[in-house]
Amino acid sequence: MRLKVFLVGLVAVVFAVMGTVPALTQEPQEDVRGAFLTTRPKSAEKSSKSTESPRPSRRRPKAVAAKTTVSVSAGSTAVPNDPPGKATAQKLGLGLTLFTRDSLGLAVRADPSRTFHKGDRVRVLLETNADGYLYIFNTTNGGAPVLIYPNRELDEGGNYIRSHIPFEIPSSAASEERLRWLVFDEYAGTERLYFVFTRDPLQGIPLEDELLAYCGEAKNKCPFSPDAEVWMKIEKGVDAPLQISATAKFGKAQTGSERDAVERGLGLSKEEPAPSLILMSASANTATLVTVLDLVHK
Repeated sequence: MRLKVFLVGLVAVVFAVMGTVPALTQEPQEDVRGAFLTTRPKSAEKSSKSTESPRPSRRRPKAVAAKTTVSVSAGSTAVPNDPPGKATAQKLGLGLTLFTRDSLGLAVRADPSRTFHKGDRVRVLLETNADGYLYIFNTTNGGAPVLIYPNRELDEGGNYIRSHIPFEIPSSAASEERLRWLVFDEYAGTERLYFVFTRDPLQGIPLEDELLAYCGEAKNKCPFSPDAEVWMKIEKGVDAPLQISATAKFGKAQTGSERDAVERGLGLSKEEPAPSLILMSASANTATLVTVLDLVHK
């Protein structure tokens, strides 16, 4: 069984979805949800950005690109760009919402633990509470990991995500309907998607021009696979404690404002629905947040 992933210019075939999360703390769900949503912009602030161009650049701003890179770790890691002893005021947060296409062609919120069948279509909407870098890896039946995002054919190899500006996998703005969804095929198996959100780029993982050059030298090098040392650190990150807030409310269609935010690079406002699953680091000094989704098709 293989996972074929095409984001915007790519095609994705996935299997069934069952969510799994790392060790969780006992923080009340409302506190986690409130802490994540409080940094969303107000409606007035969002509308003031209405002139932004469609599909924001995922390349780092020049000032950000000059920052020192760090390695992923499983515990609380000091952020190197802050003065020694100064804690980052904000915990890292990542929101995930699974959408499926209904009989009318609408994107509706779906329960990740539901049973999927051949022909079902899904899409993942991601939202962060801070500016940072999003990495997505995939393993098939416990096999070798491959880098899905950043990707040489998407966003010029960039993966810089801005706070509360949603990111879709795959994009609903793709030119063709077949490129807008992850489609379940007839092959049974288990896929695991690793979502890694970091304050600074990971060492040992190429991005932007470095990724384009790496893949351009020999196309069979891509998709990129991290070496054993880098991958071990990412897997250890799955065990780091996280705070979680999850909803049991599904079936609601994606709002027009959510679609607009994705297409135009606008921040989601406080009035928009919260992500179905919100994960936050246990410490404000943690530089990396790692979580996984298991995709199972029977």
